[in-house]
This record gives sequence, C-alpha cells and structure tokens, in this order.
Amino acid sequence: MKTVLITGAAGDVGTHLSRELADKYRLRLSDKRPLKPPKGQSFMRADVSEMADALRITKGVDAIVHLGGYSVEGPWDAILQANIVGCYNVFEAARRNGVKRILFPTSNHAVGFYRREQKIDHRVYPKPDSRYGVSKVFGEALGSLYADKYGMQVFMIRIGNVNPKPIDKRRLAIWFSPRDLAQLVAIGIEQPDIRFEIVYGISGNQRAWYDNSNAFRLGYKPQDDSEIHAAEVLAKEKPSGDEIAEAHQGGIFCSVEEVPNPAAPKRAAKKPAKKGKRK
Repeated sequence: MKTVLITGAAGDVGTHLSRELADKYRLRLSDKRPLKPPKGQSFMRADVSEMADALRITKGVDAIVHLGGYSVEGPWDAILQANIVGCYNVFEAARRNGVKRILFPTSNHAVGFYRREQKIDHRVYPKPDSRYGVSKVFGEALGSLYADKYGMQVFMIRIGNVNPKPIDKRRLAIWFSPRDLAQLVAIGIEQPDIRFEIVYGISGNQRAWYDNSNAFRLGYKPQDDSEIHAAEVLAKEKPSGDEIAEAHQGGIFCSVEEVPNPAAPKRAAKKPAKKGKRK
C-alpha cells in the first residue's frame, strides 16, 4: 500500500479526499491546524511556508497531494507565503527527499477570466482572475519546471468546486463530487505514463465550460453530473447584479478584492454589555 501525503488536510477538500481514499492508501495528513486523524491515518502538524516543515512531512512518502495553501482571494502577503513560498517548498522538499509523484490541485481560477460562453481545454493560455489565481498559475509553472528539469511526475488538477452537491448556478458548470475527486486523484497517483499533465477537476457536468478530454484520455470516467441538481439550484438562484462576475467563469473572484477565508479562525460573538451603573 502506497503512502500518500495530503497537505491542507483539515480543509473541506482534504476532508472529503481523506475519507474517500482511506481504504486505498496509507494516508499521512498534514495541516497548520490541529487535526485528529481517522483510524489508520497519521497526522503531522506543519507550516509548509517553512522549508524545515516541508522536508519533515515529505520524507518517506510515495506521492504528495498538495492541497495546503490560502484557498481564496485575499491579501497578497498571505497568498505569497502560503501559495508561492509554500508551494515552492513542497516541490523542492519532494525533490530533495526523492519523492517523484506530486499532484497539485490548481484551480479554475487560474483560467477564471475566460468568458462563460467559451469552452476551454487544458492547453489554453492562463487567464487568472485574482491574486489567488496568479498563485495557482505559479504552481502550474513550477510543476512544469520540476517535471522537465528533475524528471518528476506532476499531475495538475484545475479544481472546480468540491461539494456533495452544487450550491449555485455557476457551480453547476464546475461541480466536482467527492467520489469523482477521489477517482481523479487515484489516476494522478497510479497512472504510469504521467510526466506533466493538466486536467480539469469537475464531474461529468452537462453544463461544463471545460473540454476535459485530457482527463478522459488518462482513464477518468466521472460518475456524477450536476444536472440532477439543476432544477433545485436554479429555483433558488437570484441575480447578483455583478455583470463582470456573471460574464466570466471565475465569478466574483473577477471583481472583488477579498473573499472570506473559510480557514480563518472563527471569532467569538461579542456579549452585549450589561446594563448598570458606571463605576
């Protein structure tokens, strides 16, 4: 059984993935946040923006799924440390430790400024919609370098939106069910002919904006399609009034400066001040 490291394992995508892959691989989970690993899995707390941590967690594994990072549009300093420095550290630590296979879940936001009426494939020129998207383009370029220069096997997955079901109209096009995620990741780990590949991380959605033939070529056969949820989703959809977001595949990332970070610590609600005499 192969040992697979999943960074960013405490996040939503990492949680879905570790559950789906639990019986297929020996999983080593890692995150900046504490995490109690499920039975049969191990956990190593680490901050990949520190090279020492990246070297420690990548030692002795057969493959790495690098989910760790700042997951939305936000402050440049945070994205720089997590998604640029951290990404470099993971690739370089893998090289130093002799790990040949890296899966980098890049993002639909690396190509988010393509218009929704366009259907694009893995060969299009990057059009990032945000600083976050720029960081994912950096990861794709870094993966290409490490594949060509160091002979590593690099599998890039431009993830849409991982959820048990799509939550809005935009995500009917980019939905990625947890079991389809697990199938595509397993291909990235096992496919013997991978050197450097870019595929889209979506289910078999009728409304897809992506030609995912490169994934199909490698054996991907998605089991799910967002269309079964379309009537329910569209019945609840309300116009956003944001013309830029509505026109482009990246949605609000194309028009806003920051998106709430799902990994940020939740602040405790302030208690109302007690009424009474001042002292």
